Amino acid sequence: MSDTTHRPHELVERALELSRTDGCVVIADEDSTANLRWAGNGLTTNGVTRGRRLTVIATADGAEGTASGVVSREAVTRDEVESLVRAAEAAARDAGPAEDARPLLAGHPASPDFAAAPGETSAEVFAAFAPALGEAFARARKNGELLYGFARHELTTSYLGSSTGLRLRHEQPTGTVELNAKTADLSGSAWAGAATRDFTDVDVAELHSRLSRRLGWGRKRIDLPAGRYETLLPPSALADLMVYLNWSAGGRDAAEGRSVFSRPGGGTRIGDRLSELPLTLRSDPAEPGLEASPFLLAHASGDSASVFDNGQPLAPTDWIRGGELANLSTTRHSAGLTGLPVRPPIDNLVLETADQAAAPTLEEMVARTERGLLLTCLWYIREVDPATLLLTGLTRDGVYLVENGEVVGQVNNFRFNESPVDLLGRITEVGRTERCLPREWSDWFTRAAMPPVRVPDFNMSSVSQAS
Repeated sequence: MSDTTHRPHELVERALELSRTDGCVVIADEDSTANLRWAGNGLTTNGVTRGRRLTVIATADGAEGTASGVVSREAVTRDEVESLVRAAEAAARDAGPAEDARPLLAGHPASPDFAAAPGETSAEVFAAFAPALGEAFARARKNGELLYGFARHELTTSYLGSSTGLRLRHEQPTGTVELNAKTADLSGSAWAGAATRDFTDVDVAELHSRLSRRLGWGRKRIDLPAGRYETLLPPSALADLMVYLNWSAGGRDAAEGRSVFSRPGGGTRIGDRLSELPLTLRSDPAEPGLEASPFLLAHASGDSASVFDNGQPLAPTDWIRGGELANLSTTRHSAGLTGLPVRPPIDNLVLETADQAAAPTLEEMVARTERGLLLTCLWYIREVDPATLLLTGLTRDGVYLVENGEVVGQVNNFRFNESPVDLLGRITEVGRTERCLPREWSDWFTRAAMPPVRVPDFNMSSVSQAS
């Protein structure tokens, strides 16, 4: 339980007052979470939780450079702040110079609501969703179906303060729904997911209707061998591949020859055409419906983020523009090493074509498929080769055979082997972009909008027994 007698911004100020090293950054994250779970057409659990995490980043200058020490603790009270600060300072003194050291940022306007209380969610966020779910249970029972799944809403309020004067606050709502429908004998399964900020835009009836239709398709089972198939990837499946591509697009790795974005002979592939189609992969902290933090929050240093860059303003960024690689993610340190512009990661991702009005729906793409596979989602995705970004994984919860514009049955699952970079160059049709939930990465990344795409030769490398 968090200490409600002291607001998070007061803990930030207290930690900064206690700091004795050359620099200090403090991040307070206040979490409020509401959840529902259901199984067999009935609610099983629900609840609301609260949590607090305080992160102190101490920096210490020395003859050989600046060191940093980072310590985070849960449920910190005011009386415990000093021990946390001292632990971070000790970690900085014991550490060697930090390779990514840069002067702490300063000069950015303070958030006008920095001293405001953290936001809170509650069971009220499900006020419209829960009755709609109850109606879906009734329909499922009538249809001989079983519904399983969960809904989760988290409201995280982050307060960032620094010894250089930064005082920034961001409130981030994150909602997800995952709904599984199964046949009464549990032999058939279908999945649908949605990401939301407040659950007012989640259409439970439409999700259930989609699942019922897929269970109907599954009444006929067809065995197919491994091979390359024309394949329709829905937005969720494509999102999982594009999120991994974005996570792997580090400027330093590319410049040093360690990634698929490295140019043979040296340098990066920025400017190279990755797709003949006018595809744009972009991030924007102000993207409607996918709003994310407008400044960097880094609790630790890594390949794509540095604790020294905390508070860095984030701007709309095209990663791929018109089919060409436009940017790679960098910190201030890696930008200096590579000569690339500073491009911090942003917590959302959109893939689209320029003419959305003319883009087809997934249903329209199915209707003009002579013979191919329609996927539901991917899971258990793992990297095989970073030099090509070759990934492997499994299909899940429904792979369907399309013939002459109609779904004729459900086929077995497959293991796939594909590189999302190579895939971009082989897409022959792109549908209308819509918000979606990346199923594999939903614990870490939920703010995505993707189109369905057609790939003429998706590599189903072997048959899988997964259901």
